Amino acid sequence: MQIQVGFEMIYDCPKPTPMIFNLNVHFTRVSDLVGRDNLMVDPPVPMAAYRDDFGNWCTRIVAPAGRTRIWADALIYDTGIPDTIVAQAQQIPVPDLPEETLIFLLGSRYCETDRLSETAWNLFEHTPPGWDRVQAICDYVHRHLTFGYEHARMTRTALEAYYDRTGVCRDFTHLAVAFCRCMNIPARYCTGYLGDIGMAPPYGPMDFAAWFEVYLGGQWHTFDARNNTPRIGRVLIARGRDAADVALCNAFGPATLTSFKVWTDEVAAG
Repeated sequence: MQIQVGFEMIYDCPKPTPMIFNLNVHFTRVSDLVGRDNLMVDPPVPMAAYRDDFGNWCTRIVAPAGRTRIWADALIYDTGIPDTIVAQAQQIPVPDLPEETLIFLLGSRYCETDRLSETAWNLFEHTPPGWDRVQAICDYVHRHLTFGYEHARMTRTALEAYYDRTGVCRDFTHLAVAFCRCMNIPARYCTGYLGDIGMAPPYGPMDFAAWFEVYLGGQWHTFDARNNTPRIGRVLIARGRDAADVALCNAFGPATLTSFKVWTDEVAAG
């Protein structure tokens, strides 16, 4: 199947403002792109790009004073297969974990493992280690939090989400990631496109989505505490420790987001 993905963001800056964007399709999906997913900027400005410490492709600009429009639109192939379930995937003891996974056991800006550890062990110590334990964490977070865009707050941490019991997909993901790390399971935060392909209406407003991956049985596996069901058509943009590592935009000065649109639609065959 093919999926049309893209976004449009319009900023208003009172003066020239340096900005970093993390909005390109992840390098692991580049071979699936039909053409390119170049970022476009209006008015045109010089652009520079680099890979961050997690391998994400980032773009730097200096937005001029006034209105700046940033957008991309791309066609990508997808298998059309829902997220894979590997129920037999086993948890690996910490001494045996590859070194590159260890950073995803540690606390981070939005995932306070030190303050959630006791709660996590009380909740999940008696669940079977491995896939079943991660699924138990997703089930708990899915039930514990109430989803709603009116609950969005960019500064909410995993601990605050646990006590607030509300949030958006990033809050579901932060809490699940924190619980997994507390239980000695490496977990990394993911952001990308996720439409309603294969789902029954009604559909909510389109936005970028957050989910997470855990390291079990020698490889990374996808989980989604917000939706808590295998989904079709995930298109990864970036991975990191939490949302701070994969921010769609970092502005180094005043910048007001005045318009925001995201689309991800299955393209009819023929």
